[in-house]
Amino acid sequence: MKEKEFELFKEMEDAAESGSKGDFIKFGIVIVFMIVVLVLSYTSMGELPTNAFLVIAALFGAYMAMNIGANDVANNVGPAVGSKALTMGGAILIAGIFEASGAFIAGGDVVGTIKKGIIDIGAFGGNSDAFIWAMMAALLAAGLWLNVATKFGAPVSTTHAIVGGVMGAGIAAGGFAIVSWGTMGKIAASWVISPVLGGIIAAIFLFSIKKTMVFKDDKVTAGKFWVPVYVAIMTWAFTTYLTLKGLKKVWPDIVDLLVFLPDEKKPSFVIAAILGLILAVIVYIFVNKSVARRQNLTNDRQSINTLFTLPLIFAAALLSFAHGANDVANAIGPLAAISDAVATGGISSKASIPLWVMAVGAIGIVVGLALYGPKLIKTVGSEITELDQMRAFSIAMAAAITVIIASQLGLPVSSTHIAIGGIFGVGFLREYLQDHAEVIKLEEEEKKLEKEENKLEQYRDNLQELLDLPEEKKDKKVYKEIGKLYELTEHEEAILEQERTIVDSIQRKRYVKRDAFKKIIAAWVITVPIAAILSAAVYFMIRGMML
Repeated sequence: MKEKEFELFKEMEDAAESGSKGDFIKFGIVIVFMIVVLVLSYTSMGELPTNAFLVIAALFGAYMAMNIGANDVANNVGPAVGSKALTMGGAILIAGIFEASGAFIAGGDVVGTIKKGIIDIGAFGGNSDAFIWAMMAALLAAGLWLNVATKFGAPVSTTHAIVGGVMGAGIAAGGFAIVSWGTMGKIAASWVISPVLGGIIAAIFLFSIKKTMVFKDDKVTAGKFWVPVYVAIMTWAFTTYLTLKGLKKVWPDIVDLLVFLPDEKKPSFVIAAILGLILAVIVYIFVNKSVARRQNLTNDRQSINTLFTLPLIFAAALLSFAHGANDVANAIGPLAAISDAVATGGISSKASIPLWVMAVGAIGIVVGLALYGPKLIKTVGSEITELDQMRAFSIAMAAAITVIIASQLGLPVSSTHIAIGGIFGVGFLREYLQDHAEVIKLEEEEKKLEKEENKLEQYRDNLQELLDLPEEKKDKKVYKEIGKLYELTEHEEAILEQERTIVDSIQRKRYVKRDAFKKIIAAWVITVPIAAILSAAVYFMIRGMML
């Protein structure tokens, strides 16, 4: 027995040592990255007296970028990993390549210094120092909140985190009047709009897939007909989505290259949709021929799932590219603003992005993803609801189509909330489609469980009352009653154990894990206010040190 205990202790010790080595290596890589950022930022501005602000801000920006990689990127690849279309290593590799590519290729040359225009820069009165402090505070506060959220396994919106950071620092610097409350109202609306739209669209696609293929007697024939159609729809959606969101910053260069396109500063929905349709037709022809040649398919759900594996990998890559193109601004927007303020001594609503600033954002996202991303990828992929390829495909479709619909209607949406809403949508659809008798049975068993728990509590109270009697009052009748209560208590405990087993077995059929659902919703609601409070505190701390 002692030898087994010693072996168990040794295994635990080895596991702890291995874990500490891994943490040490990760920390070392972060330190190296931070040193590189420090050198880049210091050498970029020479001997300017305000260069120290830029160096510190660059470190805050790098920290923010790493936290974006650790938290936000999981939404793009988590469903693919959860469905086993991609391994964890493959997902990190693909996401890393396409996140960086999206940032460098389509991240743009100019970025808005104030995310979403939520505060009025005129309120700073040309005081560039106060503006720089506010942007530094926003970066650090947003990064800190994302770090905490990642630690607790809660996927949150990095856009909302930086919005909260900018708002909090702005209020601290210029009062509540500095905030555009109309814009903040739209952002608050996105807390509801994004997940609801994402969930509805994902559920519609999953139900459509089930009706057209899974519920059919001849699944193979149905799959060979419908899978190319769904992949073509996905191609249209993602081409339109990428054109509108991922390529808008480099659209003038594309127009110069492809002279037949209308000479516009950014792509219109019509042009994006036409490009998507052309590519969708090409992909449909290719996929239709490829699926028709498949000979090893069996008439079951798993075979249908395998047909969605490759499209899912492409979806993860394209979502990562679009995310890198758009959300890198959450890290480098305030940093570019600080760089511009340091260089010019003024405050601008738009700022050019030096290459080194873009590199800090792009590489920081990849570093954060590679080192700390797996935790949230697992949460998104498997800890909310069980995913397979067709469910993950429905979530990817929801991510693209929701953004297209919202952009045309002028609705504010969050890509994080859309993706998680899509996961909730497919999970709740699975619950809805299950036998309703199971739901009724669960309610009945829970009532029985509560009744038995009350009986056990009563037996224990009665037994304790008799045991507490003085010895002179305990006669044969009392001892007999004590013995009977012991028997009743043991019998009731056995009944309760059986009831709990039954309830647990039924509850496991609840396909959306309620604890994860509540935790994520709570994190979404508090992201903006928490980031704002942290940012205001950091701003006052910086100002206190400088004045």
